[in-house]
Amino acid sequence: MNIIEVKDATKKFGDFTAVNNITFSVKQGENFAFLGPNGAGKTTSIKMLTTLLEPTSGSVVLNGFDVIKYPDEARHSFGIVFQDPSVDTEMTAYENMELHAVMYAVPKSVYKPRIQELLELVDLWDRKDSLVKDFSGGMKRRLEIARGLLHHPKVLFLDEPTLGLDPQTRNHMWSYIKNLNQKEGLTVFFTTHYMEEADKNADRVAIIDQGVIVASGTPAELKESTKSATLEDAFLELTGKHIREESTGMDAKRLTNRMWGR
Repeated sequence: MNIIEVKDATKKFGDFTAVNNITFSVKQGENFAFLGPNGAGKTTSIKMLTTLLEPTSGSVVLNGFDVIKYPDEARHSFGIVFQDPSVDTEMTAYENMELHAVMYAVPKSVYKPRIQELLELVDLWDRKDSLVKDFSGGMKRRLEIARGLLHHPKVLFLDEPTLGLDPQTRNHMWSYIKNLNQKEGLTVFFTTHYMEEADKNADRVAIIDQGVIVASGTPAELKESTKSATLEDAFLELTGKHIREESTGMDAKRLTNRMWGR
């Protein structure tokens, strides 16, 4: 069963086509990596998936809901961890979780044990009453992952979840994510510029460049098709080796405001 289905999706900004007629699907319970150079259309695609942008044409369906016709239902179907921190650092870990539960109208009888379960899962229950401003970068990431799962989403979007983290913290982070994937039966859709991360953790990969999907398949299939020893070599073979401009990334505040009508 496919939890995400994108068919012939195009997004234009005036005369500029950012995403051009892309089609791909993600199976339920899959770890799916969506890769691309800066400026390739990756961020625009993710914004369409997460209801920040409407496709100019084509369709995007998440958990059975067309994101244009049923945006609220689609939003309740996913959790998201942004590239930039989005937790309130002046609140405690527990308060951040509780606020998220209230925003999603999760009953107290449900969210109280759920908060404990998730904070224990990411090793933060003993810091539940600590202010987030005192957390390390890795602890904030773990809190964001726990928060994104609070309302039992079907899909967890991770936008560069380990950016700026040291290798030890990155490895621990993926251990948590895999544990959550297995425990929750969760679909994980992630972006990363660490190719070894995608190679190690993704069941399948789609690579977008210049607004089109240039390749998709398992990491092994992509390496085989390009006669490459590593996924990074395959990625460079498919997208070229020249430097790209930085992309703007996803806007956490904008998505929050869109979701809650502000």
